[in-house]
Amino acid sequence: MVFLFRKGRLRPVFALLILLIFSGCNPFSRGGDDKVFRVNLSTEPPSLDWSLATDHASFNVIANLMVGLADFDKSLKPVPIVAKSWNVLERGRRIVFHLRDDLTWSDGKKVTAEDFEYSWKRLLDPKTASQYAYILFDIVNAEEFNQGKLADADQVGVKATDERTLEVRLKHPAPYFLSIATFEVTYPQRRDVIEKHGTKWTDPENIVTNGPFLLASWKHENEIQLKANPNFFLGKPAIETVEMYMITEKTTSLALYEQGKLDFLDNYSIPTLEKPRLSKGPGFRRVPQLRGEYYGFAVDRKPFDDVRVRKAFAMAIDRSVFPRILHGGEQPATSWIPPGMLAHNPKIGLTYNPPEARRLLREAGYPEGKGFPRVTVSYNTLEHHKLVAEAIQGMWQRNLGVVVQLENQDWKVYLKKLETDPPPVFRSGWGADYPDPDNFMKLFTSLSGNNHGRWKSPRYDELLEEAAREMSEKKRIRLYDEAQKILCETEVAIMPLFVVVESTVLNPRFTGLEYNSMSRMVLRHVRPKKVSSEK
Repeated sequence: MVFLFRKGRLRPVFALLILLIFSGCNPFSRGGDDKVFRVNLSTEPPSLDWSLATDHASFNVIANLMVGLADFDKSLKPVPIVAKSWNVLERGRRIVFHLRDDLTWSDGKKVTAEDFEYSWKRLLDPKTASQYAYILFDIVNAEEFNQGKLADADQVGVKATDERTLEVRLKHPAPYFLSIATFEVTYPQRRDVIEKHGTKWTDPENIVTNGPFLLASWKHENEIQLKANPNFFLGKPAIETVEMYMITEKTTSLALYEQGKLDFLDNYSIPTLEKPRLSKGPGFRRVPQLRGEYYGFAVDRKPFDDVRVRKAFAMAIDRSVFPRILHGGEQPATSWIPPGMLAHNPKIGLTYNPPEARRLLREAGYPEGKGFPRVTVSYNTLEHHKLVAEAIQGMWQRNLGVVVQLENQDWKVYLKKLETDPPPVFRSGWGADYPDPDNFMKLFTSLSGNNHGRWKSPRYDELLEEAAREMSEKKRIRLYDEAQKILCETEVAIMPLFVVVESTVLNPRFTGLEYNSMSRMVLRHVRPKKVSSEK
């Protein structure tokens, strides 16, 4: 899942805050209402179509509107939810999901296996142009259908054999596939709703969902409001209303929290320099994430088509600086697979070595940076993105003698730029969609829609395909080690920077919102704390 957020502007919510300050009017719900829970998304979700969504903000909304075949337990093991059980057959090549019969859509219709078959094939359909289509390529004929080599969707290995049974046929055993069934892009969809409403099917008046909350309203660039689903099969949530604001300015978010007008803050709402102070207060938590930040190169054009240049830039970064300037417990990283995940190996990658970086740049024809074109580093601005960019700008100018300019863009514009015309150097981040190295490493395969640097390595692709088939953990680790060395050492398609630690603050009046290392804002368990009455 992409973690990219945009530059702040004088947005509608901020304007409303100014109105609040100077007129006494309050656009936010009053604090103290135990049936209302207020959070900040920090940006407008680009899409609530879970076949098209790729980002943190969109998935945080979708995860509260929908449930899928499986979910994670506290140890991040997949457990049934819409499925009541499953059978893994033919040595892992066939999985049969058996669906519950008591689950309905918000319009009263039953959730069926056909809804899953339609959703998965829509994700794979090249007409959908989903960046996440590759996540289902372990399914028989899925890749061929997505790449236009096979026109008949019936040949894809996912089929509803009846209303309550979904059969999935895999090209090979995939030890992580049940975890994929937890991911939002695999949630069911209603063919009739999408065909009737087209691109407007996710509008509040059109969308049908099956999860704990309903989409009550969507005031674009301002607020999303969710209402508790009284017919949710696991029980109606304790919270009646969730108000999700789109406040990009962290200082504004913190001010609203401290005024009792927001109930929860995360990394995208807490000013960097305020983290030490907040860490001493009630409701603060730090949770290490399966999430990394990296800078990528556009490797299909000069000067970053030369691997010596890419290595020089990677070795000119002192990653120990990041925890000191970000104050969030970040863990410097030179390799890509994060701690807590199979095949994490901190010994892989290029470490800080300015003399070697200068030697490589000189060998590439740019002694002391002379003749090197001006480097543009692009990022979508939040405060911490800017701090990292400015730190790296200084390192490259000092250590390599190159001129670096910084460029920030609005979130939607930035995302579109990455998809169509990636900048020479760009920041990005990735959070685990499922807790397996397959998810992190397949990001950079030749067919990945999220591979914005356009780097391709046949050997890298082969290693990941082999690792996906392998059931032995020891052999998988060896394969991922080799692939990581290609990615981060020999070809340097990316420069890993650090592993993220999520800082959160929860209003002490509430309980039940506990981030795990997957960093999803799941709100169905949130409830007011019971307060003992005084005698």
